[in-house]
Amino acid sequence: MKKVLSVSIGSSKRDKTYVGEFLGEEVEVGRTGTDGDLKKAGQIIKELDGKIDCFGIGGTDIYLWSSKRKYRIKDAWNIAKNAKISPVVDGGEIKHTLERQVIKDLVNVYKIIQKGDKALLVSGVDRIGMAEALDEVGCETVYGDFLFALKINKPIKSLKELNFVAATLLPIMGNLPFKWLYPTGKKQEEFKPRFPEQFNRARIIAGDFHYIRKYMPMDMSGKIIVTNTTTKEDVELLKGRGVKTLITTTPRMGDRSFGTNVLQSLIVAISGMRPENMKWDDYSAWIKKLDLKPSIEELN
Repeated sequence: MKKVLSVSIGSSKRDKTYVGEFLGEEVEVGRTGTDGDLKKAGQIIKELDGKIDCFGIGGTDIYLWSSKRKYRIKDAWNIAKNAKISPVVDGGEIKHTLERQVIKDLVNVYKIIQKGDKALLVSGVDRIGMAEALDEVGCETVYGDFLFALKINKPIKSLKELNFVAATLLPIMGNLPFKWLYPTGKKQEEFKPRFPEQFNRARIIAGDFHYIRKYMPMDMSGKIIVTNTTTKEDVELLKGRGVKTLITTTPRMGDRSFGTNVLQSLIVAISGMRPENMKWDDYSAWIKKLDLKPSIEELN
């Protein structure tokens, strides 16, 4: 049996193990959280190195992106380098391939998103594939990188501006403690509504679920959320807030959807390839082989 494990610096309350068959291969998919403890995350990887077919890094990114290049995140890199044998991924290639295609399919196949829709992507540098796809399909998108990572009331209103911000700030931000930029551990369980006017203006709320969950207003009536990593409890929360449609870009395994890092780990494990040797076309081919489709739930 293949084994993949997401080691997350997020809350341990979201831990889950799922065993499934993928293209005839039985795979144990696991997620373990360290409640914000970076040293513990590194220790888990060090202890299980060679026993896991591929690790995912969750609750953080090893790299953040602009359209032209990627920028290393120091804290995540320090966790990942504890693996000397097993490969480690952060889901970035799934964000560039599957998530980009999901946005296009939501327009062309499912007819859920329309040209001219107002969208809020809570972090563009975390999901540059989604950012570029929203721009390509003609959504009027606000990118919330300043709003939610830096707590600055400056909505980014174009892909060009997002790329300029990324090239200017990510070389600096990558060396900051990641907890300054993103909720980790028990902070993922907090609700702190922020900039409700940006949620209110948008029909489509897209991107990282922890940002959405933490900062969304109490009333989310009629909203369409495009995200991933949602548990059964998260679905009930969104339903109670009035969300119309929940779309997870990664498929549900059991009663939850896992993160992009888990899906990338799964593909690496069953492909038998090293991630450093895989191109975006390789991931797209495996996504097609696995027939991965978004999960679409009408909540209200």
